[in-house]
Amino acid sequence: MKKLTLTEKLAYSAPAFSLAVVGIPVYVYIPKFYTDVVGVHISALGAILLIVRLFDAFTDPVIGLVSDRLRTPMGRRRPLIVIGAVLTVFAIFFLFNPPRTLDADAAGIWFTALIFALFLFWTVVIVPYESLGPELTFDYNERTALFSMRDGALIAGTVVAAAMPGTVKWAAGIDGSPEGQRQIFYILSLVYTPLILAACAWCVAVFRERPRRDTYARLQVFTWIRSSLANRPFRILLIAYTISAIGNNLPATLILYYVQYVLGSERADLFLVLYFVTGIVFLPMWVSLSRRTGKKAAWLASMVINTGAFFWVFFLGPGDEILYGALVFLSGIGFGATLAIPSAIQADVIDYDELIAGDRREGLYIGLWSIAKKLAAAVGVGAGLAMLGTSGYQPGVAQSDSVVMTLRILYALVPCLCNALAIVIAFSYPINEGVHRQIRSGIETRAAGQPVEDPLVPGTILGQRHI
Repeated sequence: MKKLTLTEKLAYSAPAFSLAVVGIPVYVYIPKFYTDVVGVHISALGAILLIVRLFDAFTDPVIGLVSDRLRTPMGRRRPLIVIGAVLTVFAIFFLFNPPRTLDADAAGIWFTALIFALFLFWTVVIVPYESLGPELTFDYNERTALFSMRDGALIAGTVVAAAMPGTVKWAAGIDGSPEGQRQIFYILSLVYTPLILAACAWCVAVFRERPRRDTYARLQVFTWIRSSLANRPFRILLIAYTISAIGNNLPATLILYYVQYVLGSERADLFLVLYFVTGIVFLPMWVSLSRRTGKKAAWLASMVINTGAFFWVFFLGPGDEILYGALVFLSGIGFGATLAIPSAIQADVIDYDELIAGDRREGLYIGLWSIAKKLAAAVGVGAGLAMLGTSGYQPGVAQSDSVVMTLRILYALVPCLCNALAIVIAFSYPINEGVHRQIRSGIETRAAGQPVEDPLVPGTILGQRHI
């Protein structure tokens, strides 16, 4: 039950901060850069991004399984983190700096090759990186502190990544011309490539992976996936988190539309920063609360606060910026915990899998978790924009009453309903600190060759057989 030092927690959190660049810049800024400056057809770009999302969801569990089975002197995870980081920075540099001589078709090919490469290489580093976390400490509460710091770093990195293009433009005195846009992305590539390499190198240098027992007789992918989905605590966690994530992706997709067409404001960026910063500031409070009440209670409370405050956004209208800002702040109090605490809970679920399966399979679980997150994002984005379109939305003009009502419902009510359903499902999650202590004890007992009773299924005896 190792306690991690502050330096170790910072070293583990550093890659999350730097790799946040593969977020808002890639999903928000790069598409517009390639359509408006480089010359890729917008319809082609949309199709490419849809396909790469599906490709990305497929590669996550594959890389997870590879990292579970890899055996090297450096361990299972760290070699992939190093290789993935190096390849990722190459992909970022070339994606951010396309040749000036490309025509539309060649630009489309360049974008396709680089965006697929970036997401593949990013998966090679991010899945092993996230899989490393659960085995750094088996302490029930220490995990909450570790993942809170990591996800806090991710949120901070997202804020910085969102602000970087505008900051670079202002600091360097760059205009908004196509050539100016190229200069901005060139500077961003020079900032992020060494930052990613340094952060991942620090993480890899600080930690030594635990020696693993080689219990896999052969590759049993479908058996492993079936057994993981049969893991009741994981199933409850995955379903509750996915439903909540679908709802939470709707406001992320529609905030620009809601702020402009419902509130009549141009300050969406300010509200986003307020939300993210509030989430970071209140994370230590949630870590402390989790120690006193348990992870499940803290997670449920964070969802209640996050959702309860956001419900009242439905009733706002033109000129209600101050009220909206207050509700964003209140909702943001729970935001960080809705990310960090499920990650800490997932680590406990992986321990339970080790007890019943006989070995640690973080990569498999992180891969399945990643699929759920990405599919939730795809459903949130796809459904939100599709419904907005069918309601009669017209860009750049005052919207009809039906469009405004659709925005209110999709932006506020649907996410609240999703979170309410997630809260009901999460109530049945069965692992608390006492149960987790039994799980860790059972793992040691079973590793010594003795049978042990399943703490979640009384009367079920677990022997030496490994899946």
